[in-house]
Amino acid sequence: MSLIRKYIDTLNVKKLFQKQVTRNIITVGVITLFLKGIGFFKESIVASNFGLSEVLDTFFIAFLVPGFIMNVFIGAFKSVFIPNYVAELKTGNNISSFQGTGFLITFLVSCTFTLIAFLFTDVYLENFFPGHTANYYELIKSHFQFLMPCIIFWGLSSLLGGLLNIAEEFRLSTFASVFVPVAIIICLFFLKPIFGDMVLAIGTLIGSVASFLYLLALCIWKKIIHISIPDLKNSNAKLMFAQVPAKVSSGFLTGMNGVVDQYFAAQLAVGSIAAINYGNKMPAFLKGLLVVAVTNVLLPYFSKMILENRKRTFNQLFKMLKLIFLIAGVFALIGIFISDFLVALFFERKEFTEENSDLVANIQKIFLVYIPFSIAGMVIVNFLTSINRNAVMAYISFGALILNIVLDLVLIQYYGILGIALCTTIVVIAKDIALIGYVFKLSKYQNN
Repeated sequence: MSLIRKYIDTLNVKKLFQKQVTRNIITVGVITLFLKGIGFFKESIVASNFGLSEVLDTFFIAFLVPGFIMNVFIGAFKSVFIPNYVAELKTGNNISSFQGTGFLITFLVSCTFTLIAFLFTDVYLENFFPGHTANYYELIKSHFQFLMPCIIFWGLSSLLGGLLNIAEEFRLSTFASVFVPVAIIICLFFLKPIFGDMVLAIGTLIGSVASFLYLLALCIWKKIIHISIPDLKNSNAKLMFAQVPAKVSSGFLTGMNGVVDQYFAAQLAVGSIAAINYGNKMPAFLKGLLVVAVTNVLLPYFSKMILENRKRTFNQLFKMLKLIFLIAGVFALIGIFISDFLVALFFERKEFTEENSDLVANIQKIFLVYIPFSIAGMVIVNFLTSINRNAVMAYISFGALILNIVLDLVLIQYYGILGIALCTTIVVIAKDIALIGYVFKLSKYQNN
């Protein structure tokens, strides 16, 4: 116990908690905890209505492409937009023009990839998920028709949320994530007879539109939006565009890990994809709780701080990493011990059987192991993005993808669906250790 106290003292935790950035992280974390609780309640309602069924499998497959586009392409642009927008604020140049550039690119990218996703749906299904019935594919396409428009609303909401975070309106912007789970819950309770098997997809669309309108209203109220004709020759805009390929490549390769896992899970029994997704609910809850709080606050924070004092920023980063790893590790350990109880408590009812609970709990335990590494990795990703060091993340992500494919091929032969979970955990840990090693080397170079 004294060793733990001594370790905490070396982190200057008391001093760290007096900082505004730490208070912002805690504030956003508390709000996110509440919102994630609503999301978890939504998952328990979905589980009781669908179990590990074909409808749920097809919904997750249909969601995979829109989610992939959002995380990889739209999310990548938002990440490089924030630090360069902060740099533009420092110069005092035409902010409205820079905002115009951001919204124009976001809208064009969202529309382009929505169209691409629509045109290549059949090819994607036939190559990644072969051997299923015609009804199975029709369900996926039906889900996808409602999820496809979400891409545009997600893209615009992402940029609006980024602007609010830069303006340090963290609390208000965080509440945007409540609309999708609430919409799904309402649809399941009151509109399921009308929407039928499409209830999850339609609920997601309704919630996405509501979230966009909420963020737009906030930005107008706070007088944050100042849009004028884009200036593509702006120096910070050019730097932003130069970073996009590397950031997109990194996000694409990282996102492909999920596609690969879904592909291998689809080769197993019906319900395997749903089992993987349910097994990831609690790890995603912990990860989302910390990542939302950390990402929303730290990317603007690092982007501002790095312009003032690079050495101090590196020192602050390492203190945060130690504390965050310790906190995440404690939560992950507790989660492993109570996994069986939590899965049975939240999901085991109606269509979700005791056998389903055992499988999902075992998958969940494996996923929880990587949580401390994943959280620390996300902090590093935000830091590297803030200093426009995106290329190295692309190389590391490529290596992680190759490792993921190889381990999936091997481990699925011995452990089935548990092998996929084990593979994911090994890959995440290896990738984040590589990122930590790179930043440590970068800091040594910075201090010389």
